[in-house]
Amino acid sequence: MANLALPDDKAPLQGGMLWMAALLLAAGNFIAVLNMTITNVAVPTIAGSLGITTSQGTWVITSYSVAEAITVPLTGWLAARFGSVRVFVSAMMLFGIFAAMCGMSNSLGMLLAARILQGLAGGPLMPLSQTLLLRVFPKSKAAAATAIWAVTSLVAPVMGPLVGGYMCDQLSWSWVFFINVPIAIVGAWVAWGMIKRYETAIQRAPIDKMGLALLVVWVAAFQIMIDEGKDKDWFASNYIIVLAIIAAIGFAAFMIWEMTEKYPVVDLRVFRHRGFSMSLLTLVLAFGAFFGINVITPLWLQSFMGYTATWSGKVMAWSGVLAVFMGPLAAILSEKTDSRRLVFCGVAWLGLMTLWRSIGTTDMTYWQVSLPLLIMGIGMPFFFVPLTSVALASVDEHETNSAAGLMNFVRTLSGAFATSLVQTMWDDRIKLNHADLVAQVAQLNHADIVGQLDPAQAAMHQASANGTLDMLVQGQAVMLATNQVFMILAVILIIAALSIWLAPKPARVVDTSAVH
Repeated sequence: MANLALPDDKAPLQGGMLWMAALLLAAGNFIAVLNMTITNVAVPTIAGSLGITTSQGTWVITSYSVAEAITVPLTGWLAARFGSVRVFVSAMMLFGIFAAMCGMSNSLGMLLAARILQGLAGGPLMPLSQTLLLRVFPKSKAAAATAIWAVTSLVAPVMGPLVGGYMCDQLSWSWVFFINVPIAIVGAWVAWGMIKRYETAIQRAPIDKMGLALLVVWVAAFQIMIDEGKDKDWFASNYIIVLAIIAAIGFAAFMIWEMTEKYPVVDLRVFRHRGFSMSLLTLVLAFGAFFGINVITPLWLQSFMGYTATWSGKVMAWSGVLAVFMGPLAAILSEKTDSRRLVFCGVAWLGLMTLWRSIGTTDMTYWQVSLPLLIMGIGMPFFFVPLTSVALASVDEHETNSAAGLMNFVRTLSGAFATSLVQTMWDDRIKLNHADLVAQVAQLNHADIVGQLDPAQAAMHQASANGTLDMLVQGQAVMLATNQVFMILAVILIIAALSIWLAPKPARVVDTSAVH
């Protein structure tokens, strides 16, 4: 894509205006990522309000994820066809409009239609906020731009349960969506006036209709499969098997078509760069594990530790505190040292903190749960900021948009896959642990055991003693399963930390003048 020089009467932004533009671009990324998790804790409330089952309510999450996953990899083509700034501002404005439609929905059909539209609008916000930040900031501050984007990408999914829980507990589920409206609409209007001077050249390339159709087919089938798989016992269900076959065939056809198409809707040729491919491997492993942690923690706290949605959100929010403060340091160090070293240290730190969390107990206090998450935040910017630098610096300058789009696409899919896989693994471990613990106490006198735990219960009749003991066993089974999942995720994070060394040291830094 050819560069577009700034008009002579439109000087680059500086000072406060520069940082205001940065905040607006970061806000676009923030709301898009936030909406991947903000509805997680709101599903029961939405289901009750609309008179639907909780299983049907989960489609509020699935519909957004599928639509977003489809448009994320289209970002490069959309930016080339219509201009980066126009696409970003339009997507942000539409995101706010469709969020308002979600909040006003009075039926499941209306809500799902609005969520699909919201997801389609949200997809381009993530990669374009990243590339426009790099374009708006001078080359000397490229690392700072990447840090701003990376911190919002990591903090937003953590803040989702907190914001969603608070809105449901204090207001209503509609405000889970309404909160996006002023940020998106006002932000888009202000952003257009500030960054339209950075608009990119337009290429009238023909649309790859077949590539687009194949992309929609395989992504939709894959996303629905991993979202529904845990509830339908995976491949014991013919429905899941059919989806898997469609996804596999569609993906293979998509890969073949896009590699041979002159004007591909998704430029897969960037994978020829080993640095980019290995960065994506690290991203898949690390972000998947990180997202899995964010999924299991509120489930465990709300389902078995007696936390409300608001309080579980408060626990999760601690992981973003130090991340915000460490972001600038990560940006500075990215300019002064090998970014691969920073990625290794950051991801390994996340792994060690997750390992610490694998020794939890059922009587943990609020701060015993929160402290590891708070300290984990130290490593978050050192994972995402330098990893983005390694990936984008490994491709040719004109490929930056496509590379950024693919990074966000892979990140979205890895988060969705991790969500389903981790929940399935957690549920299976709970059942196995429960069975093992029941077998261990089966030969003991249940009433005596309960009486030893609480003398006041010694006189309880056998049925009550059995019920009390089963509750205790279930609590321990859940705690063991949670620890076991954290242990597995810790190992994955350590492997991810090591995998970054498969990428060669980038031969250049990201050139902001070439970013569209």
